[in-house]
Amino acid sequence: MSIEFGLDTFGDITRGDDGELLTGAQTIRNIVEQAERADSVGVDFFGVGEHHRTEFAVSAPEMVLATIAGRTKSIRLGTAVTVLSSDDPVSYTHLTLPTKRIV
Repeated sequence: MSIEFGLDTFGDITRGDDGELLTGAQTIRNIVEQAERADSVGVDFFGVGEHHRTEFAVSAPEMVLATIAGRTKSIRLGTAVTVLSSDDPVSYTHLTLPTKRIV
């Protein structure tokens, strides 16, 4: 039996060192950097959740995951939360298949 370690994020918009709220774009860049670091230290899984509120930067996790997939080597990626009531489940499955890493 092996233990796997994973991380997830909803893309919470946080404050920078100056106390100001980060932009959504900077928050997403930070998420990509965090996933790259997680991959480099051997984390097994990184998940990105979907939210449609102003305090969260990620409304399209598949786009963030595609960016992460292009910059990492072995970490498994997935959605942490998907709002299926606003998407067609079959279409969403087809959309996310290309982001699944083949190990």
